[in-house]
Amino acid sequence: MKTVMPFLVVGAGGFIGTVMRYALSLFGQRFSVTFPHGTLWANLLGCFLIGVISAVAAKTEVLSPTVRLLLATGLCGGFITMSTFTYEMFKFVQATEYLYASGYFLLTILGCAAMFCSGMFAVNLLAKV
Repeated sequence: MKTVMPFLVVGAGGFIGTVMRYALSLFGQRFSVTFPHGTLWANLLGCFLIGVISAVAAKTEVLSPTVRLLLATGLCGGFITMSTFTYEMFKFVQATEYLYASGYFLLTILGCAAMFCSGMFAVNLLAKV
């Protein structure tokens, strides 16, 4: 029974993250139905959150391994979506919208790296206060 618990924790976090991503996608459609705002925002916010979780876990023992599984692997894993990003980028390519495809790719990859670093930086900055 003990080996089942991590799967349940990750699954619960994944469920929450997936529902949050869906809600954000619906909200993003208010701004544009042609540009995938929701997916971009989910990936950026999720990377920021993983940066925060990583920094907190590295600096403190506040987050137990179970909570890290719930938040990082489950919630963020369900919230962030590489598959939808790839699908949406490929749709831009199919529609010969190469500028949108390139911009979306760069915004996502560079933005996610920047957001992860920002999350870690924010925790490190707050830890000094």
